[in-house]
Amino acid sequence: MVKPTPPQDEPEETFFLPDLCARQPVFFLVLIAELFAVVIVLIESSLVQYDWMKLGLVSLFVQWVALSSAALLCQMRDFLRKLRPARAVAISYLLIPVNTWVVSVISQWVFFPPPDASAVSVLYSAVVLTNVAIAAIVGGLVIRYFYLQAMLIARRQSELLHRIQALQSRIRPHFLFNSMNILASLIETDPRTAETVVEDLSALFRASLNHMGNQVPIEEEFELCRKYLNIEKLRLGKRLQVSWEIRSVPKQVNIPLLTLQPLLENALLHGVQPVPKGGLVEIFAGYAHGVFELTITNPFEPGLHTGASEGNHMALENTRNRLAALYGERAKLTGYPEGGRYITRLSYPYPLKAAP
Repeated sequence: MVKPTPPQDEPEETFFLPDLCARQPVFFLVLIAELFAVVIVLIESSLVQYDWMKLGLVSLFVQWVALSSAALLCQMRDFLRKLRPARAVAISYLLIPVNTWVVSVISQWVFFPPPDASAVSVLYSAVVLTNVAIAAIVGGLVIRYFYLQAMLIARRQSELLHRIQALQSRIRPHFLFNSMNILASLIETDPRTAETVVEDLSALFRASLNHMGNQVPIEEEFELCRKYLNIEKLRLGKRLQVSWEIRSVPKQVNIPLLTLQPLLENALLHGVQPVPKGGLVEIFAGYAHGVFELTITNPFEPGLHTGASEGNHMALENTRNRLAALYGERAKLTGYPEGGRYITRLSYPYPLKAAP
């Protein structure tokens, strides 16, 4: 018996604060901070007499505040994830003006030391308080943006999961009655083979009913397809020949569960079954440059394929929608007749994660 597979690739809990240690967020943070510095200087001067010296000082201060705040939030991210959302948002927000206050005091002592050297005059000077007020306003807008963005992402993930579930609910094995007839004929004549069919059928329907929207290792999907083809070989006999060719597909590559089985079912139903002498179904899989590719070919005789076009279209459309929901526009699934064969090509990007 095939043991149940634990769920894989479940979506992570959405946290409102992005990873501010990553390259892309830091780049955009530096860019926005510099634009903010340009606007501040532009308000107090003009394009004709732009104060470049002041721009350098303001840029230094703004970048210092932005990067130090990002570093603190990055270091505290794991701690904040454990808190209730409202408390995490409040702490993240308060950290920005507090950090600005500290940076402002230090910059005042370094660049503009007070003549009387009074610490109190620096701590509560008009410049420092103005910087803190601006940071409180801008920081509130930024945290609010992060929070709304996280809620939007969570909503989209939920909608995406429901969409994938709805699509997968249409992709069920349609050979149940044929399998039952095979079992009925084998119980008395070949009980061992009948037991194998029951195990294979159980594995297929367990996969069909569970792990909605999940991605599984590619080898697991291949194994389910082999079980399906074993059952169909009992029905079609020597009319069905299958050829597998798998080239350099890493074990880390995943695929949406029950993606290939409907394509194979389509190939048998509209390619092998209508032909009196049967035919060969060829399955080629490969991986190169971060893209997984799969090709299925089956016999195609137009005169014998009444309704095949509609069947091909439905199977391809359902699977195409599932791939697009997970991998976006770069996922491709096409089907077309060529030289007496019907060719189905599937590809989608799946970059491998570097080993830690």
